[in-house]
Formats: sequence, C-alpha cells, structure tokens
Amino acid sequence: MIELGLEVTEHDGWSVLSVSGEVDVATAPRLRERLVTLVNDGRTRIVVDLERVDFIDSTGLGVLVGALKRVRTNDGDLALVCTGSRVLKVFEITGLTKVFAIHGSVDEALAG
Repeated sequence: MIELGLEVTEHDGWSVLSVSGEVDVATAPRLRERLVTLVNDGRTRIVVDLERVDFIDSTGLGVLVGALKRVRTNDGDLALVCTGSRVLKVFEITGLTKVFAIHGSVDEALAG
C-alpha cells in the first residue's frame, strides 16, 4: 500500500501543502481533511505541490476542485504545482488545466 505524505510549510503568507504518493479513493479523504483544516484555520492562500505524486484519480481531482471552491468562497486562492507527465495528463484530459493555475515550481506558484 502506498502511503500518502502530507506536509505543510508557510511561505510569505501562503500555505504550501506538499503531497507525495498516490491520491486515490483510499487516500483522498486524508487530503480533503488537511485542506479543510487549512481553510478553517484561516489559511486561504494555498499551493498544493503535486511534484511527488505518482497517481491521481477522479476522487483526488474532486478533492482539489472542492478545495478550490472552498478557498474562493473565503476570498482566497489555490494554485497547483505539477510537472509530472502522468499526473499533468489527467488534468489536461479532464479540462482542469482551464480551472486551476498550474505552475512548474513552488517558487513560480508563489510569484503568481
């Protein structure tokens, strides 16, 4: 079983959630819980770093879309970092590249 790694760091008013492993039906609830906690704690500028994610399914995508809605409802913003071809292709196929700001690095995402 692949473990889901979730680590939060703070950078210039942004919370960076680094995700590693696989985001699927089994692990997505933990990701959702962490994102909800961040927003409930008043952190509404979030970068989700997917650079160490090997796989993401529709459940994981749904968690990210839900987080984006929650953040925007609180006048915040959510950006993704993703350059891995397998994961990026999922965003392209689903049309979510038009929904999310997807950056090549955390520094690029923080710069806007």
